[in-house]
Amino acid sequence: MDKNTVYILIHSPLVGPLTWSSVAEQMRQRDIAVVVPTLVDSPDSTEPFWKQHSQSVSQALAQIPKSSSVTLVAHSGAGPLLPVVREILPNTVNAYVFVDAGIPRHGATRLDLMKSEDPEWAEQFQKELERGERFPNWSFSDLEAVIPDKSLRKQMVPEIRPRGLVFFTEPIPVFDGWPDAPCVYIQFSAPYERPAAQARQAGWRTYKLEAGHFHMLVDPATVMDLIVKAVNRSG
Repeated sequence: MDKNTVYILIHSPLVGPLTWSSVAEQMRQRDIAVVVPTLVDSPDSTEPFWKQHSQSVSQALAQIPKSSSVTLVAHSGAGPLLPVVREILPNTVNAYVFVDAGIPRHGATRLDLMKSEDPEWAEQFQKELERGERFPNWSFSDLEAVIPDKSLRKQMVPEIRPRGLVFFTEPIPVFDGWPDAPCVYIQFSAPYERPAAQARQAGWRTYKLEAGHFHMLVDPATVMDLIVKAVNRSG
């Protein structure tokens, strides 16, 4: 694998770039090229969320030479975006890394993926969305178990992006021939057991850390080491 690849750390559309900030800092300290795009969308836009988010990544990478390869790393809800991000980039993709993330399926909505992972929970979740509720609605105290550091939790809460039914029910395309590069799956938490099993069945390199969903904010050095080693071993 290309050890000179630029790591693109993509946060879930439900939160913000703080997710990857500590890992990115660890990478910079080791002279590893890294970019953390901010996924942006507008309520006034007629474009689907996935398209606005893939364009956000493309714009963040505008200064990267087209000759440089990139490694796309997705956390949580960013997983289904990796194929559409790949399609908009001129760079070669070195590898795809899913960190406690959903795995793309052509035309599937985020709700469809949830139903394949945990049908009973997803059915209840859909009813809540249909009543007009939005997710996530985590509070400072809700996040204590997964982000023990009070300072980081205070920074995380303003980045939370509650979404409604239209977000979770938009179909996300996957281009023919994806994946076109090696894939790695890293599982932190129990809700992602089924995607991790799916990754193993597909022959991807899979790893598991018994941790919380935002473990990259708890132990960024370990997470960074695992991502880099896993990518260098894949292929």
